Amino acid sequence: MSLQYKFPEGFWWGSATSATQIEGAADEGGKGQNIWDYWYQTEPNRFFDNVGPESTSDFYHLYKEDIRLMKEIGHNTFRLSISWSRLIPGGRGEVNPEAVTFYNNVIDELLANDIEPFVNLFHFDMPLELQNEGGWEKRDVVEAYLQYAKECFRLFGDRVKKWFTFNEPIVPVEGGYLYDFHYPNVVDAKRAFQVAYHTIVAHAKAVEYFHTLDIKDGQIGIILNLTPSYPRSKNPADLRASRIADLFFNRSFLDPAVLGEYPEELVEILREHGQLPVTRKGDLELIKNNTADILGVNYYQPRRVKAKGHLPNPYSPFMPDWFFDNYEMPGRKMNKYRGWEIYEKGIYDIMINLKENYGNIESFISENGMGVQDEDRFVENGEIQDDYRIEFIQEHLKWLHKAIEEGCNAKGYHLWSFMDNWSWMNAYKNRYGFVSVDVETKKRTLKKSAYWIRDVSNNNGF
Repeated sequence: MSLQYKFPEGFWWGSATSATQIEGAADEGGKGQNIWDYWYQTEPNRFFDNVGPESTSDFYHLYKEDIRLMKEIGHNTFRLSISWSRLIPGGRGEVNPEAVTFYNNVIDELLANDIEPFVNLFHFDMPLELQNEGGWEKRDVVEAYLQYAKECFRLFGDRVKKWFTFNEPIVPVEGGYLYDFHYPNVVDAKRAFQVAYHTIVAHAKAVEYFHTLDIKDGQIGIILNLTPSYPRSKNPADLRASRIADLFFNRSFLDPAVLGEYPEELVEILREHGQLPVTRKGDLELIKNNTADILGVNYYQPRRVKAKGHLPNPYSPFMPDWFFDNYEMPGRKMNKYRGWEIYEKGIYDIMINLKENYGNIESFISENGMGVQDEDRFVENGEIQDDYRIEFIQEHLKWLHKAIEEGCNAKGYHLWSFMDNWSWMNAYKNRYGFVSVDVETKKRTLKKSAYWIRDVSNNNGF
């Protein structure tokens, strides 16, 4: 068969997951508590159907079966995260030997199946004890993270070549410190910017240390959810709104992580409004000298904005939203199940931006996916007919292919996610996987999309 869309040799086909969302065994194997375990205990009503992280998809016990399925559907790469509170309960001090055994087993099983592990160090899951000290607001926690990263490199760096410091670091900032959808549920922009700043310092310190190690073919980077900001019109006020949204939600991490410096306009806005974080001498050199080797790009939906319709209330707390309003473009294509716009060209626009403004850094799509509620509606002969997911992936891959043809340095595509997993406050409300998971029995069943991606991976195109 002739392939219309052929991808470069060695393209990374796979999927992404995170520890808290799939491992389960929240109170087993010597694991300490993280903020999700604690928040669920204190406010279970804030989680869809009151479902918490204690058992999730039970990867902790079923990883061999899962990795066999990954192999079966053509994965050559797979991203997982290490749970800080499992590896070092409490966030500091002794390494938990049961966790070391578990992660060693997972890594070895992946390699035995010719699947390269991509390992991420932090995915929204701060150890509770460190959060109680102030979490990323505190410089001491940055040091604790560096020690944790060093242990991970020491324990697993002989086999893991691809490392990532953080996944979507803007999300704990937005969720935990601006918009109240993650613990600690603070609404305070100044504290939010301190959290963001310390996250970048922690990233740079881990990169600096990693580069002193002799890991053959080793690379370290960061995974950012890049959400292109599209203005309603070419009117200067709309253009400015989209530029400022981009500064806050994309460039606040993208610029320091890849270029090693913060955008001047962002610094000016924060200075003008008295929102600058506390910094230390030497930080800017550290950030400048320790940029990412590789960038993971998570893309789900665009951000569409327009000029502010009303001036912000002068007595309201400072927010990025002082500078723009969200805009609903007429006739937009929607994932009606999730309420998100589907705009496949966004993936191309991101890649072109990285090529033109970020040195064409080596990158890959580290997450892209479609969450759908009540997928059992689509079962025929025991298989979920998720043609909507196949179409979603295919249309994004066409734009990614075009970007690669135009010289963008994109090396792979990972779906969020391998199997249906627990999605924070949404729990199991929206299903994202190639593989269906029965929440009660944990039984795995391949969806139609799993067989489709197997053929794409085997043919390196479609």
